Amino acid sequence: MEDPPREGPVPDAPGLELIANALREHVGADVVVETSYYREQACVEVTPSALLAVLKFLKEDQTQGYGFLASVHGVDYLPEAPRLGVHYELLNMRRVERIRVKVRLEIDDPHVASAVELFPTADFQEREIYDFFGVIFDGHPDLRRILMPEDYEGFPQRRDFALGGEPVMFTHNEPEGPGWYE
Repeated sequence: MEDPPREGPVPDAPGLELIANALREHVGADVVVETSYYREQACVEVTPSALLAVLKFLKEDQTQGYGFLASVHGVDYLPEAPRLGVHYELLNMRRVERIRVKVRLEIDDPHVASAVELFPTADFQEREIYDFFGVIFDGHPDLRRILMPEDYEGFPQRRDFALGGEPVMFTHNEPEGPGWYE
């Protein structure tokens, strides 16, 4: 059986460079920081200020068609700098192709624009990244902790977060706990 014809750039290594060049042409000459192709995964790193424009181009341009946001991930690159990262996994459902869009953020200014307006599914995923890594998504409709208590201090998925934490309560060790059950 013959493969269906593909339209537009295929995100293999040369196709990724075609996508990067299209981003430079349509979004801005300095938006692409670097590209990488590793284990058959295409990744384009962009500047944080251009993130929304890049995502919008990849979603709405007819030659790209990455209209589905599969997931958003937070990353801590300690000891590298910039230390924090946010990865957006986009899918072209017609061609069944994925591309990763990555931004890197400094730990002292972890601000990036929210993608909720373009991809409503980013809502809870951005809240989780805020909760665990401390990345602030500017323009998010409801940016607050989602899994940790509101008064929790720190970001538990950062690599410099203290290990150990609070003891886990089970029924067999409840009497040894701080007495919260009384």
